[in-house]
Amino acid sequence: MIIVPVKDGENIERALKKFKRKFEKTGVVRELRSRKTYEKPSVRRRDELKKAIYVQHLQINEE
Repeated sequence: MIIVPVKDGENIERALKKFKRKFEKTGVVRELRSRKTYEKPSVRRRDELKKAIYVQHLQINEE
């Protein structure tokens, strides 16, 4: 459960912003989207490998 302490006189928008930030860090929405459809482990591994290759190319080109 996410708890956001609100101080006296603190703006409610600021508290909502803190809540949204904490909620985003938990990764609940990302996990729900990934569980929406089943992805085979081999496909997941292939996508991770493609991403790693892409990032590596970016790092090489940056240098």
